[in-house]
Formats: sequence, structure tokens, C-alpha cells
Amino acid sequence: MGRHAKLSTSPLAQVRRYFGLSQAALAAWLGIQPAQVGHLEAGRRAMTGAVLRRLVPLAGAAAAGPAPAEADPPAAAPAPAALLARLDYCRHHATRLRRALAAQAAPLAQARRWQQALPALLAAPPDPADPPARAARAHAWLLRRQAEAAAALDAEAAARYHLLRAQAEGLEAEAAALARLLP
Repeated sequence: MGRHAKLSTSPLAQVRRYFGLSQAALAAWLGIQPAQVGHLEAGRRAMTGAVLRRLVPLAGAAAAGPAPAEADPPAAAPAPAALLARLDYCRHHATRLRRALAAQAAPLAQARRWQQALPALLAAPPDPADPPARAARAHAWLLRRQAEAAAALDAEAAARYHLLRAQAEGLEAEAAALARLLP
């Protein structure tokens, strides 16, 4: 069974996490070997005076302020050209997906209408004026409509419809967020 590493709380580890440094990068700043940083963080070795003197400026900067939140925006304003290009892409593809949804929705609506009407149509007695062969063909025709409606409204069709709808809504939400970012 593998060992689980514990998160070190040493000042060295805190400075390293605050600035997002690798052990090798911090070792380069401190003038020591990367393996030595691991030993110092784990408490297996004590820091020398030279290492402490090099660490103090970083530790002071880390103690001066809290770590920036992940949701903080970048300092620079976003480049409008990149945002406009993505906004155009999102709007275009959302429109294309909405058209595909509309094309899928019409047959689905027809299939639902057939499913609503078919029980009564199938239960109705045949017209006494029709010959039995005609009544049998009409009944078979209704059964084919029932099978077609069931096939059109299967789980796969529903999944395709909802996936398209979710993609369109996602692109529309992204377009709205991008439009808010633009002046």
C-alpha cells in the first residue's frame, strides 16, 4: 500500500505554495539542491543561516498579503478582438444548433400527436361500409404509424434532442457572458 504525503506546514513549504514554485525553482533561488528543499520542508534537516537569509524576502512578501483568490480577474483588460471572435463563433454555432433543434422538433411533435390520436383511432370500429380487406389495410396503416411514432420518440432521439439543446444553451450563455465583457 502506497504512502500518502502530508501537506507540509513549514515556512519554506508555505512560501513555495504561495508563489506556486516547484522545489527545483525554490532551490535555485535559495542556492541549494532540489532534494534539500524536500528535506527542509519535511523537517528532516534544519535550515542554515544562508538559506534563512535568502528565504526572508520571499517569506516577507508572502506574509504581506493574502493569496489572490482564484476568481480574481487578470490585471489587464481582455483583448476585444479575441472576445469578439469567440462571441461571433458562439452566436453562429448557437444559431446553427437552434436550427437543427427546430428540424428535430417538428417530427417529434408530429410523433407525439400521432401517439395521442392513435389509441382512439385503433379502438374505433371499422366502417361497416368498408370491405374487410380495406379495414385490415387501414388498421395495418395505423399500426405502422404507431411504430413510426414510437421509433421517433425513442430514448436515443430524446438524448440527441436534449444534447443539442444543452449545447445551444451553453453557447448562448457563453455569448451573453462575452457580451458583458465587451465595452
